[in-house]
Amino acid sequence: MKQPIWQEAASFAARRHLHQVRKDGRTPYVAHPFRVAMTVRDLFGESDPEILCAALLHDLIEDTPTDYDTIRNKFGTRVADLVVALTKDMRLPEELREPAYDRQLADAEWGAKLIKLADVFDNLCDTALPSLRSKALDKAKRALDLAGDDPRLATAAAKVRTLILACHADSADA
Repeated sequence: MKQPIWQEAASFAARRHLHQVRKDGRTPYVAHPFRVAMTVRDLFGESDPEILCAALLHDLIEDTPTDYDTIRNKFGTRVADLVVALTKDMRLPEELREPAYDRQLADAEWGAKLIKLADVFDNLCDTALPSLRSKALDKAKRALDLAGDDPRLATAAAKVRTLILACHADSADA
């Protein structure tokens, strides 16, 4: 019996991110894309299998030797296009990279923006250090700007806004 495509993506992501860890130096990196996919499905309410696949694979091109063609051949063009939309062009100088990435996401389909909102949501939840929290808050606000008023992103945007407010409240209490 053939596995659902998102299960294949979970297995593929686990293999490709093997031996990578999060910034804390302990947590397996693959925990992040798994949480992003769960956020998309369970918190934001989106069950489209291709969006869930792309959520699981969203960091592969940027952080592993995996390329667009590999993802397209294994998971289809839409999944590969979503992943590419979520991939920064590391060939650009740093000062040009983020603005180019924002333009790329602005032009992307709504599914990429939904995954980006889940990505920044997870990074905010996972960031304890104040120096990293500030950067994560900035990225979350930029993702909200990119989401705009798209009704398909309303639930996700509301959850990210609530988390941003909670982070600001935590900072004020500290």
